[in-house]
Amino acid sequence: MEYIQQIVSQINDCLSDYLLTFLLVATGVYFSVRTKFVQIRCFKDGWMNAFRRHAPTNGNSNKSEISPFQALTTAVAAQVGTGNIVGASGAILVGGPGAIFWMWIIAFFGMATIYSEAILAQETRVVTADGSVHGGPVYYIKRAFNNKLGHFLAAAFAAAVVVALGFMGCMVQANSIAETCHNAFGIPAWGIGIVIALCAAAVFLGGVARLVKVTEKLVPVMAFLYIFGGICILIARIEYIPDTFACIFKYAFVPQAVIGGGIGHALKSAISQGVKRGLFSNEAGMGSTPHAHAIADVPTPHIQGTVAMIGVFIDTAIVLTMTALIVISTLYTGDGPLADVSGANYADVVQRTGLNQTNLVQIAVASVSSTSIGNIFVAVCLLFFAFSTILSWNFFGKINFTYLFGKKSAIIYSILAVIFIFVGTIMKSDLVWALQDMFNQLMVLPNVVALFALSGLVAAAARH
Repeated sequence: MEYIQQIVSQINDCLSDYLLTFLLVATGVYFSVRTKFVQIRCFKDGWMNAFRRHAPTNGNSNKSEISPFQALTTAVAAQVGTGNIVGASGAILVGGPGAIFWMWIIAFFGMATIYSEAILAQETRVVTADGSVHGGPVYYIKRAFNNKLGHFLAAAFAAAVVVALGFMGCMVQANSIAETCHNAFGIPAWGIGIVIALCAAAVFLGGVARLVKVTEKLVPVMAFLYIFGGICILIARIEYIPDTFACIFKYAFVPQAVIGGGIGHALKSAISQGVKRGLFSNEAGMGSTPHAHAIADVPTPHIQGTVAMIGVFIDTAIVLTMTALIVISTLYTGDGPLADVSGANYADVVQRTGLNQTNLVQIAVASVSSTSIGNIFVAVCLLFFAFSTILSWNFFGKINFTYLFGKKSAIIYSILAVIFIFVGTIMKSDLVWALQDMFNQLMVLPNVVALFALSGLVAAAARH
């Protein structure tokens, strides 16, 4: 198992440090240019389209379709997860505060990428004889390559989604809930696992209708809770806010000053951490959120494309940035344990203080309150974040599982998913984490290739 994990970790490092860094940035830049920077031109329209009531496309609504706002909350439920707390913390710890700057960059260009994904999901969705609507990357991958290659790439993508999101991804999210709740409240992992599995099963059995009803209520509540708590922390550290932003911009280009090493290695670490964690957080280019945007009932694909962009903004510019400000303002400035630490001593100080990506936010919150409040705050927020992600990821995985094995296989998938959720709460394996990262990244490859192949459709939608 250790040997397999080493191989998987090497694959992940190669993909995230080299191939995906180039591919995601290139994709975002390319579609930003082709759409004449739609993320700037239509940013206001995206907010308006998300909350505006649109007339049904055919005069009456399809029962399997959802509103643009419901599609947005379902997508945001998937985007805002452990990556916004644990992932952002890990990026800062490994790549320095400057990694957040590179997360912002990848998110800015990612807004154009996710616009393109939503456009193509709308353009290529299909309506079956019973009136149900199906859409997602598998359909636009097949449109892009209408041959055996297209079928192979679509099947490979579907399999990666099922493994990465439906099974192992939900295990990762469930384990994060169990670990933080156990630390904060002392609840045994198996007890948390039973509750999470039963709650998830109740939503799964209700289908898309119940899912979107839950996410459209859960997402605003969890976002408000985290932002309100974060603002309270920042008020307590208000005098260090200018230094916090200075750290982000300064160490984006001279990260060796804080994390040590040569300029080349340090800069690569900061950028790769920003890109890798940014992808896991906002999911632009991954091909997950198009499943939600495909079934939105809108007059034109462009409208849902602009709504999709707002999901990346909420995830990165609001929620993830809040995590960064909490951590950096308390730990990297003023009297923080990592303030003014020289690069040569950085690793030693981190190890001596016991800081890691799972406890960074707890310690940051505790530094202005108490240890118990820090644990409870993060546990409650992570419970909301991770559970909402489980719901959406399960939905995305289900779409692809039924694509591979037929509609009748849906019940089998749901049973397996609930089992994986429970097992995830009581078992932690570094190999599971590594495999989830690998399949996450493998999803990107066929998805992005199809985006480039169908870029003409995206450009046409943006023009109109």
